[in-house]
Amino acid sequence: MSDFIPVNEPLLDGNEKKYLQECIDTGWISSEGPFVRQFEEQFAGRVGRQHGVAVANGSGALDIAVQALRLGPGDEVILPTFTIISCAAAVVRAGATPVLVDADPVTWNMSAEQVAGRITERTKAIMVVHIYGLPVDMGPILELAREHDLRIIEDAAQMHGQTCRGRSCGSFGDISTFSFYPNKHVTTGEGGMVVCDDPDLAERCRGLRNLCFQAHRRFVHEELGWNYRMTNLQAALGLAQLERLDRFVARKRVMGGRYAELLRGTAGIQMPLPRTGYAENIYWVYGLVLEDTVPFDAQEAMKRLAALGIGTRPFFWPMHEQPVFEKRGLFTAECYPVAERLARRGFYIPSGMALTEPEMERVARGVREVLG
Repeated sequence: MSDFIPVNEPLLDGNEKKYLQECIDTGWISSEGPFVRQFEEQFAGRVGRQHGVAVANGSGALDIAVQALRLGPGDEVILPTFTIISCAAAVVRAGATPVLVDADPVTWNMSAEQVAGRITERTKAIMVVHIYGLPVDMGPILELAREHDLRIIEDAAQMHGQTCRGRSCGSFGDISTFSFYPNKHVTTGEGGMVVCDDPDLAERCRGLRNLCFQAHRRFVHEELGWNYRMTNLQAALGLAQLERLDRFVARKRVMGGRYAELLRGTAGIQMPLPRTGYAENIYWVYGLVLEDTVPFDAQEAMKRLAALGIGTRPFFWPMHEQPVFEKRGLFTAECYPVAERLARRGFYIPSGMALTEPEMERVARGVREVLG
């Protein structure tokens, strides 16, 4: 329908056309183009890292991060069950064992207390995943990692421009990853980035994204990698987006505050926590969780909102309930009640950069009508 409000629409009103035209005019459209290096350097600098390695997507960034740290059979990696499947898939593909923790019911993130209870002699890494707008409290996680000599993979896919205790998300991990999918604060259409401070680790990531070609014998391979290269066209788009990241962050926070005003007093929903003692919500998406008093689940709410011309998307489905992992014998009889509830009663409403004030008002009216 012509008046349908999509769950996300990016804002492409900066230098995107100019930079893309430059790619076309010069013929640099592949991964060899100059925008790739510019984007890597400027994005890494923005999050306080020494090195950036641009890749094809955020899932590929996680694959490379796990492989770059040489995690494999016999190694355990602790991560949240409430996350996208890319996180656990990267661990499983490497032959390592994912070990899960539940989500906090208010922040929707993992916590150090949960992680501490899952550490064993086989634990080699913690995969921290910042969820939906609020980051994980990294101070206690870093202490655990130091105490137990663990590596940290930081999935900051949703955290462009976010900070934790004044420090940029993406700067905490031994290796950190980002996604540039269209619903992110910075988009390249599809794309991702691996960032770190270790030059040797960065060089290993560059090899893994490029089929592990060797400089002296290009088509002789000592190790299996991927073709996860980012094109110059994507990097041009990303650079133009990065130039306006501060504006985007401010816009998202205004939108989050406006939704809170419009939905204040609406019975039956839990809204996102605006802030914690260590971070202010960046509202990557605006999530709602149905209270138990609501006699239907998120799927029904989303169906009703769709009938009103309002797009939505469900929350993540927990890793321990994924059929693909059940078939592999993973997470047998494991139960994580908070993640299970979030998956069944949580969804998010339109919150893209291009969303207008009248559209937000219409979405809020729709939510109230559905819950009426």
